[in-house]
Amino acid sequence: MTGRGKERQEAQYGLLTNIAEEAGVSLSTVSKVVHRRRDVGAATRSRVEELLARHGYLRPWEPSPAAPRQLIAVFRDLSGPYTLEVARGIVDAAGELGIDVVVGTTNRRSISGWLEESVALGAAGLVIVISMLAGDDQRRIVEQRLPVVLIDPLSAPTEDIPSIGVTNWSGAREAVHHLLGLGHTRVGMVAGRSHSLAGAARLHGYRAALEEAGLGYDPAIVRSTDFDYAESLAASLQILRDPAPPTAVFAASDAQALGVLEAARQQELRVPDDLAVMSFDDTLVAAMACPPLSAVRQPFEQLGREATRVLLDLSEGRPPASPRIELATELVLRTSSGVRRGGNE
Repeated sequence: MTGRGKERQEAQYGLLTNIAEEAGVSLSTVSKVVHRRRDVGAATRSRVEELLARHGYLRPWEPSPAAPRQLIAVFRDLSGPYTLEVARGIVDAAGELGIDVVVGTTNRRSISGWLEESVALGAAGLVIVISMLAGDDQRRIVEQRLPVVLIDPLSAPTEDIPSIGVTNWSGAREAVHHLLGLGHTRVGMVAGRSHSLAGAARLHGYRAALEEAGLGYDPAIVRSTDFDYAESLAASLQILRDPAPPTAVFAASDAQALGVLEAARQQELRVPDDLAVMSFDDTLVAAMACPPLSAVRQPFEQLGREATRVLLDLSEGRPPASPRIELATELVLRTSSGVRRGGNE
């Protein structure tokens, strides 16, 4: 906690003590009213709320009108192209509204710690990207009405915590349909982990496209990895060394698609002549790859804008119309995907 945040917390605590004495109730009762607990009588609640308003008390998650507006964006790490694109989207959207963004990771500070920091800074709230929320953190967010928005959470949150993502299933389905339309009937996939909602949805979209085309699912040419280059490289080599290798591979992220391209190079396969490659994300690296990657484009700028908008609405007491917002994806075609010219099928 920063020095400024600690000073504010101590001043607020002293004010609550005075309000408790003036209302003739215990400090714990005042604390219950502050956190909007239900186990306080109506008359007592009304008296305490009146004193809180009269003394200008600000609840910990309510930013001071006089303070610069801030929001905190928390990531698992800042190493991948997806993370950097989302961070840029949030920073750009917040900057247009005159809001500063504090960017951090969960490598050295837990989600619980970031919730504390958000309160201490008087921030508008927290945008949490690709993270797993513990049960205790979810309960605290809901009970204290802390403004929190999730982008691509790893697990489904309670409906009281809004989340934003993209149409992962339909985007993946469209990508695989494109490969099938090019004549590829044996399409492999480097998928995300099954515990990831986005990863699972993209795998289900892949399988749906195969089923609609009357093709069977072959686990021998599907591998699940983190959205990571090194893991994808190892998995892609396994897929391409299969006795009946695919003529096309769909990767669940750009980082994984780069691993597929390197595996193809090591196997002396030309892309797209010997192997078509399709990605998901369309970060800046997709267009700079060799060859440039065809990809399912995520609207990163819109993701940042929506997360910022919903967070500010929450901070002002306006919940979103829906607990889950999904933004449309778009298929972007470059030179990594081509018609089937051969293969062991």
